[in-house]
Order: sequence, then structure tokens, then C-alpha cells
Amino acid sequence: MKMERLSTDKIRIYLTFEDLNERGIQKEDMWREIPKVRELFNDMMEQAYSELGFEASGPLAVEVITHPAQGMIVIVTKGSLDHEDDFSYSDEEVLYEMEVTMEQSHMVSYTFLDFEHVITVSKLLKQFIPEEKGTLYSYEDQWILQIDSEDLEDDLFHKLIALLSEYGEATSLTQSVLEEYGKTIIAEDAIKVIDSHF
Repeated sequence: MKMERLSTDKIRIYLTFEDLNERGIQKEDMWREIPKVRELFNDMMEQAYSELGFEASGPLAVEVITHPAQGMIVIVTKGSLDHEDDFSYSDEEVLYEMEVTMEQSHMVSYTFLDFEHVITVSKLLKQFIPEEKGTLYSYEDQWILQIDSEDLEDDLFHKLIALLSEYGEATSLTQSVLEEYGKTIIAEDAIKVIDSHF
């Protein structure tokens, strides 16, 4: 579990599927008010306080974004909730109320330390993934290839993940983070562009 402060009232937490499995939580459980999810959230808030000084009190908006290969991103924002709470606790020791929203991203993001690996992966991917796929970013001395997997059938999706995992490492960086803090190298059709130029 990794976390970072986005502003005074907002933090972002990266949860891998391994983090969830260790606690016996499936991603579908994140929707439900069950003790394991509550315990996970309490642990996240304790860690956020100790690492970032982020104190979870009052109303909290919690946005959970699932990524097919990387895990989940949880964005916690302090402030007033606009409408009825979807998710609240009544225990006296809990000082916050939560409104949870879930969304699923189909973006698969992998980071590569060497551009040669990006070239190799692109040449292998073009054999079975539509060439009109991929965006390439540069971020903190690494290359990040992001591919929308929404229209891929299961077998192609598993091939994609296997191949990307062989040369790179899954990352939880979102498109918005990469666009804001990284540099867009190839905005679209990255697989095709890289294959044709290298």
C-alpha cells in the first residue's frame, strides 16, 4: 500500500490486488459495508495519519478506481458531502462518515526502465493487439505504456498482461497523473508508431 498527499484535504492510496488478497478481500467487496473493508479503511487512515499527517475526521468522500492489472486507487477527500451518505458507520470511536463511489478503468499501465523493452514489447504486441492502441509517457526517468483494454477479449487481455509483465512492471499511475506530471511522448497509436520507427 502506497500513498501520497494531493492537497491539504485529499490523498491518493494505491492498493495492489495482493494487498486485498492478504486481507481476504475481493474487489467486489469494496462496495459493501463489511468488517474486513472497514478494517482496511481504518488501517489506511492510520497509515495516512502516520505517513502524511492526514487526519480522517468528519465527512469523507472516497473514490475507488479499479484497474484490471494494477489494483485499485483510492482517493479520499475531506469535506462536506453533497447528499445522503451511501456508506456510514455509527460506532462511537469512528469519527468520520464516508460516501463511496466506484468506477472501473480499462487502462492497463506498465512501466519500463529501458526504451529497448518498449520497442520489443510493441513489436510483439502488434501481432495480436490492434495497432491503434497505446499511449507512451515519460515519467520520473521511466517509460509508461498505457493501453485501453476495454474491447479486448479475455484471451487477448491475458496475453497482453503476460507480455507486458515479462518486460515491464504494472503501475497504478493514472492517465491524469501522467498527463499532469509526466510527458506525453506518443499520444495515440503508440504500438504502431514505435513499431514503424524502430
